Amino acid sequence: MLNRRTLLKGFCSGSALALAQAKPWEFRGDSGLSGNMRIWDQHAHLGSVPGDTPEERMAFLVRCMDRVGVERLILSQGYSADEHPTPDQIRQENDRVMRAVKAFPDRAYGSVYLSPVYLDFSLQEFDRCVRDGPMVSIGEIEAEARSNVRDMDPIAERAVAMNLPILQHEWLKAGGNEPGESTPFDVVELAQRHPRLQIVCAHTGGNWELAIRAIRDAKNVYAGTAGSDPTSGFVEMAVRELGAERVIYGSDVGGRSFASQIAKVEGANVSESDKKLILGGNLRRLLTPILRVKGYKV
Repeated sequence: MLNRRTLLKGFCSGSALALAQAKPWEFRGDSGLSGNMRIWDQHAHLGSVPGDTPEERMAFLVRCMDRVGVERLILSQGYSADEHPTPDQIRQENDRVMRAVKAFPDRAYGSVYLSPVYLDFSLQEFDRCVRDGPMVSIGEIEAEARSNVRDMDPIAERAVAMNLPILQHEWLKAGGNEPGESTPFDVVELAQRHPRLQIVCAHTGGNWELAIRAIRDAKNVYAGTAGSDPTSGFVEMAVRELGAERVIYGSDVGGRSFASQIAKVEGANVSESDKKLILGGNLRRLLTPILRVKGYKV
């Protein structure tokens, strides 16, 4: 009898090559967005995605991307759901991401998983994965230490030196954040110490009305749309308070779906040109310098 895993493996082995060779523009799926809307997802993981290997999990994500018209995504953290990973775990997850990206180079870029708790290791991992490897971003940096700690400074300096962005996990939880979990205020503090740093609030606090106000005056801090519920008003307020140039779409897949997070932007009462920036234009702008250095197409 065929079980779910057997069916998935059959799908992956039979379709992974075809999907890898497909052109991103061959699929628009069921999205209500216009056909010239290039969607780049800044915030994606392999965790909670079906598959026995990074390649199988990425093949599943590509199939989902095709249904909703996502051209590319930025992948980080591998399978990890551990808020306090060891250096060995961090290295393993980065290796998983690089395997997935290698299998689908036209659909995914890698973002290096680091922790300021292990600063020396993280700087070595940055060199391995970014300076000497294929990755093009930093983060999602998780909840091991708040982003305003001084051990984040050398990581920020590496990002500035190579002109690439950081994706920083942060929340404003009603019951209080976990120990070491950043808030948007912590992100702003780091950004103010490094005015050339480009840093994205991964979740814009969850409490987005407060978080948008918190980051408003820090011009090098961006509002990420990922992770929270697809409520109305979020994108409109972010555009009004920050400008569309400082709002970046991300899904937080596989913890969330592509469609529910795209819906925040698709259904927002903002202009078509604003939606183009949010859904891909801003991310392409941030990544263009490092993509050119590495010889990738933009």
